[in-house]
Amino acid sequence: MLEDETEHVQLIPSAVREHLPDHIPRPALPDSIALQKLNPFAAPVHTPPAVQSNSSAGDSKWHADWHWLLPFSYDVTRDHERALLPPVQLRPPIYTFYEPSKKSSSDVQKAEERLIFQWRRAWYAQGFMPRVLGRPDAMQNPKYRTVQQLGLQDNIEREFARWLAWENMGGGIITDWVTFPMADYNNALLSFLRRGQYPKLTRYERLKGGLFCGDKDVVKKGIASAIKQPDVKKALNFADKMFADMFSIDSGQDGVAFYDSDTISKKYKDIATPLFGSDRAKGLRLLGNLINAHLHGIWHATFTEVAVLKPMAKSTTAMVDPALYIAGNLTSCPPSNPMQSSCPPNQPNCKRCVSSQPVPIATPSSFRNTTEKFFIGIVPHPYTTASLTSNRDAIDAAFVRRLGHTGRDMWLTAVTSASQKGTNAAKLSVLKSAVASNWAAGRTLWVTAEHGLPESELQWIFGFSVPHEGVDVRVDAKSETPVPGPERRPRNKEDEDEGKARPEAEKLVEEKRLLGKAKSMVTSKSGPNKKVREAVEGWNMGDSEAWRFVRAFNARRTMLRKHWEKEERKFAGSDRAERGKWGRWFD
Repeated sequence: MLEDETEHVQLIPSAVREHLPDHIPRPALPDSIALQKLNPFAAPVHTPPAVQSNSSAGDSKWHADWHWLLPFSYDVTRDHERALLPPVQLRPPIYTFYEPSKKSSSDVQKAEERLIFQWRRAWYAQGFMPRVLGRPDAMQNPKYRTVQQLGLQDNIEREFARWLAWENMGGGIITDWVTFPMADYNNALLSFLRRGQYPKLTRYERLKGGLFCGDKDVVKKGIASAIKQPDVKKALNFADKMFADMFSIDSGQDGVAFYDSDTISKKYKDIATPLFGSDRAKGLRLLGNLINAHLHGIWHATFTEVAVLKPMAKSTTAMVDPALYIAGNLTSCPPSNPMQSSCPPNQPNCKRCVSSQPVPIATPSSFRNTTEKFFIGIVPHPYTTASLTSNRDAIDAAFVRRLGHTGRDMWLTAVTSASQKGTNAAKLSVLKSAVASNWAAGRTLWVTAEHGLPESELQWIFGFSVPHEGVDVRVDAKSETPVPGPERRPRNKEDEDEGKARPEAEKLVEEKRLLGKAKSMVTSKSGPNKKVREAVEGWNMGDSEAWRFVRAFNARRTMLRKHWEKEERKFAGSDRAERGKWGRWFD
């Protein structure tokens, strides 16, 4: 302490001095952000939107907003890692009623539940929320005791229980569990049912009692009217003529198939014999295989070609090969079809699947909005793109900048070249529409190169079990399978373009090695790798936006399905035993 300071301290009375601290700390100053808030001359700053519930899964984050077609999500989310997705499309509930017979064996009940699982899967793929009702749901209806006092027997008693359970859930759509959507996604009846508004109690003449729709009020009135019928004990179901006045009857639908007993007996005798004979379990299994084959056949008839997008073809064979493998399986004929020449009940003149004439597979370099084609797109992270196109297993920010402007957003520029040129904003709008618009539902499938897609997800996207008989083009073309693989299919003119020929074996091995290292880099959480990745993303903002959008779209789709499965796990036909058998794509 200096002498002057000592003299001043001595002037302070000792009684006061002993209460003074030896050191006065510097006051804490507010940080720069707090000072900016106090600065009246600071530039305005947007407040990020509140984080929505259920808006992340793993590394993917998203924000649902009607402005999802904006080119860059950051303009709304104020978070570089959070993708802007369209609001979730509401799925109208569709119900069925299942009550196992007390006399049924365990094998029969397992076969019935397997068929109900197929019912769930097919309707889910068409945009509905399938739910299985039972006797306990009917007992929750106040009218249940009234119906029991009628002394009904057999089928009509079960029909009343089905309707009481349906009314208790608020109406909507109810079907038999052998009623399946058997048409393309945009079929008129399926589109009407997806709207979720049913002011009239409606049944469809060709479906008999296979499908009804109506809101709660008209269902309630219908049940009250049925109870008053004097000859109600003589009816088998509500499709009986005595109930005709209850309904608005539509005779023109062709989008739904009802595999009832009469139809099976007349059209599918190979299945009717065991089903109505001594081996019901076998008959149900054969019926399930037949329905799966019919659903797959309808998918075949919807598209004239499967287009696996392959931009920058000279460098992306290894990246696109898994998609070609899936395309081969989708376009092959179902191997377990018990009646190869049969057609669905609602499509008697369907186009039969012939192994020697499969749906063509093409590998165009860019996307063009074409209704009759089904598109599969593999979206790489810009780091993966740079690694494959430059044949380098280590990419840094300096190298990416040296590529110049022509090396920016290479994948997005290439994949949209046939439909949009100009700014990234226009290109991203085209791509996002191709991924998540109403038009894209049922027509496209997009997957990131680094994350792939669980096989179990494919069956929920397509509505049927995808066969495994297609030839894996990653394996040497020596397969003896009767299903033509890509190497034996007729060549599409697009595939003869320069760069479309498969590379030599050594080149393909190198591509796979680079792809594997790029995957590790993109999914790494280490600090140095993250900095390099962020630098590459900053130089390729268009490619990065496309990649994050597709990653988040798939993550949300899977999360929503799993949430629904969790809710339905206790009920018949749930996904308790239907796990994927292939593992993941791109492994």
